[in-house]
Amino acid sequence: MSRYLKKGKSESDIRNADADVRKSVEKIIRDIEENGDAAVRKYAAAFDNWSPASFRLTDAQIKTIVDGTPQQVKDDILFAQQQIRFFAEQQRASISDIEIETLPGVFLGHKNIPVNSVGCYIPGGRYPMVASAHMSVLTAKVAGVKRVIAATPPINGKIPEATICAMHFAGADEIYVLGGVQALCAMAIGTSSISPVDMIVGPGNAYVAEAKRQLFGRVGMDLFAGPTEILVIADETADAEMVACDLLGQAEHGPTSPAALITTSETLALETLAEIKRQLQYLPTADIASVAWENYGSVILVEDEEEALREADALAYEHVEVLTKDPQFFLDNMTNYGALFLGPETNVAFGDKVIGTNHTLPTMKAARYTGGLWVGKFLKNCTYQRCTPEASAMIGEYAMRLCELEGFAAHKEQAALRVKRYQQEPVKEK
Repeated sequence: MSRYLKKGKSESDIRNADADVRKSVEKIIRDIEENGDAAVRKYAAAFDNWSPASFRLTDAQIKTIVDGTPQQVKDDILFAQQQIRFFAEQQRASISDIEIETLPGVFLGHKNIPVNSVGCYIPGGRYPMVASAHMSVLTAKVAGVKRVIAATPPINGKIPEATICAMHFAGADEIYVLGGVQALCAMAIGTSSISPVDMIVGPGNAYVAEAKRQLFGRVGMDLFAGPTEILVIADETADAEMVACDLLGQAEHGPTSPAALITTSETLALETLAEIKRQLQYLPTADIASVAWENYGSVILVEDEEEALREADALAYEHVEVLTKDPQFFLDNMTNYGALFLGPETNVAFGDKVIGTNHTLPTMKAARYTGGLWVGKFLKNCTYQRCTPEASAMIGEYAMRLCELEGFAAHKEQAALRVKRYQQEPVKEK
């Protein structure tokens, strides 16, 4: 029987906080719907102290930024993008158009058609999320999206130059220095200066996730990628220093980032709690990580791997590190997760920044029904059909009866017309 050695905020507390976020986002969306660019500019000034002549960077501005960025930074960005592009290309190659003859004269098929336009949100705020440019812009381009625009907020009133470099190298067609809910609304709704897109993607904080939820339907979206989550599954073979380090590595994202440990070892659990306390004494981002751990951190003690598996699937967390003697067990059996990191040799930071898999992943239990962002998210699987005259008449006989069964008279007539037109007259014997 599992038991909590530490537990974060209650579900009711989290729901109350979510309600406040929802009301704020509703107000911003309504304002931008009614007032367009003026409202966008108002919120940019209020939230980011940012009001340039134009939120969109010109080609000349982008060139100046790229030219002024240190070569090592550019080399590192290009290395990461090479890994991400290669993996995305392999994923795209695995997706095929098909056409098959299911019955004589009946041809069915599907085409995988890229979305025409996508808006990519690259978070900023306290941290310049450079890697999010690779994950969204580059992946959309590999999928074949024609128009990819990207927005990122200023940081302390300045343009995040490395992020702009990453957007540019990834292939963004338009780059905007604009953040938060106002950026998502501008891309989704459109204003006099920003043409709307068909789909918005990218991670963000609770406000960004709520904006995506409320805008969904008006535009497509990738998934609800809210505050990041990490789960470490560990047994007695793991060491507390690594477990604590990896938990805090995600907790530093923000004060509402959940971090959990599921373990079969009470010794490891207690050592990890002590180690987290020790590491927070010198971690530069402890002001954020400590709040996240205090309010959203949890430690769950379980009897065995099977119980660990059940608890992990129930949590359905975004990132799951497996630090056990048999990580393959979880790869073979776990079903609800955004991404798995198997063994001590890898970690979430590798996946977040450079190794090649996408870091935009499902949070808030969305891993129960979706995976993360990948080239397939930017493709519409669209079916088609065609028939020979003989096949049309044959299928029409079935369709007539099935339409009549359901009471659809006009549907039946569609089928009956084909039967009448294409059914061959029986050959008369001489």
